[in-house]
Amino acid sequence: MDILHLIDRLEELFNESRAIPFTHNVVVDEEKMLDLIDQMRVAIPDEMRNAQQVMAQRDRILAQAQEEANRTLLLAREKGEQLLEKDSIVQNAQYYAEQRATDIITEADQSRRDADHYVIETLTHLELELERYLNQVRNGIQTVRETIAEGEPETESE
Repeated sequence: MDILHLIDRLEELFNESRAIPFTHNVVVDEEKMLDLIDQMRVAIPDEMRNAQQVMAQRDRILAQAQEEANRTLLLAREKGEQLLEKDSIVQNAQYYAEQRATDIITEADQSRRDADHYVIETLTHLELELERYLNQVRNGIQTVRETIAEGEPETESE
């Protein structure tokens, strides 16, 4: 039985009781009063157990909520760390790509300079060889002209 209902019945019993004139006292039906008190004694432990169950349930719900909050917080932290790690990986990859591109450009420039030096060296060597051949050709032409000039009879000047 509900304890509040029993309290209402106790109040009714009090209101139905006869007042003793010129005092604040009333005459109460003893049997009804003791019956209500017994019912209250039985109901109060039930109400206490219900209250304790409600309190235990509240504590359990609070503990579950705290556990869920902790788990959510942990997941959020892990997700944040993963995002930071991914961001760090992306930054490292970008830095590596930029560094590699710079290295490749530097290597390409060096290769171009080396190729230019090789071409200059080769063409200079070729130029010297061609000059030597040209001198030999000129000397050969000169020799042949001299030979021709020596072999021709002297004409009318003699």
